[in-house]
Amino acid sequence: MITPPFLKTGDTIAITAPARKITPEELQPAISTFESWGLKVILPPNLFAIYHQFAGTDEQRNADMQTLLDNDDIRAIMCARGGYGTGRNIDSLDFTRFRSSPKWIIGYSDITVLHSHVQENLGIETLHATMPINFLTENEEFQDSIAGLKSCLFGETPSYKIAGNPFNRTGTAQGILTGGNLSILYSQLGTPSDIDTDGKVLFIEDIDEYLYHVDRMMITLKRNGKLDNLAGLVVGAFTDMRDNDIPFGKTAEEIIRECVNEFKYPIIFNFPAGHQPLNLPLILGREATIEVSQNAHLLFKEPLPSKGFRKFRNLIKPTLFVIGGFFLLYLLYALVLGQLQLTKH
Repeated sequence: MITPPFLKTGDTIAITAPARKITPEELQPAISTFESWGLKVILPPNLFAIYHQFAGTDEQRNADMQTLLDNDDIRAIMCARGGYGTGRNIDSLDFTRFRSSPKWIIGYSDITVLHSHVQENLGIETLHATMPINFLTENEEFQDSIAGLKSCLFGETPSYKIAGNPFNRTGTAQGILTGGNLSILYSQLGTPSDIDTDGKVLFIEDIDEYLYHVDRMMITLKRNGKLDNLAGLVVGAFTDMRDNDIPFGKTAEEIIRECVNEFKYPIIFNFPAGHQPLNLPLILGREATIEVSQNAHLLFKEPLPSKGFRKFRNLIKPTLFVIGGFFLLYLLYALVLGQLQLTKH
């Protein structure tokens, strides 16, 4: 997997709204925060457009995203909020320039469409993290989420330790972290954005779903083989779950645990990511280790060297081999010459 370049002071970050509409007032706290980090902020022309619940028409939202993907000066694309709408445009986007000049794509919820599509089709890491709509509050946990976002964007590798949970399954596993919002993962089955979960650590979270919907989605993932060969499972926040007048009879956590009960991989429940104030950033596409015992740990592997460094390393390798070859020949020559001189004496 490719790690996009990390940010530094003076870099440019863009904000776009691929789903639900947003207002300038809702966005201003995030703009001020990014500028306080020493970043330049770009806003595409249709950002505040309105078309029913959407941030403009499909064509307007698509045009904004395409412009940002193609702009090599931008180092990160921050999605303003989730909602619904990203999946309406994903197949119309051209990722050619983005592939040759990767940048961070950031968000959660409906932005799972972008995370999955980029990971599966381009092999580029993305960042599941808080969004500008959440910058409005001074709540301490929201502020911790924003601080975590900054740390990841500026190159720190996250490592998390959380309290144990009765539903956890102990064990240790390694694999690329994939996933996101359960409803979106379910809706992408069979599409070009569908994720391959074999050997991966799967992360899921959701909000405002009926419990029987959670059961249906989990069963459907299972029937599609998405849960069979996981390295591990990380269950984030399942917030504001609903029930019918006739109760379903199980919590979301109970539904999930029952669905994967036959498998042996380790599981972390109640991981602080998703639709809640404390939404810890997760690097999707990066190899991660989960260790589950009395407590639970999620640790990310350090990123591979940057693309520029890898190019330099690949260029210098042949030179080093040539120098090494000449040095070896010189040693052999000196050894033979030394032996000849010893024979004369």
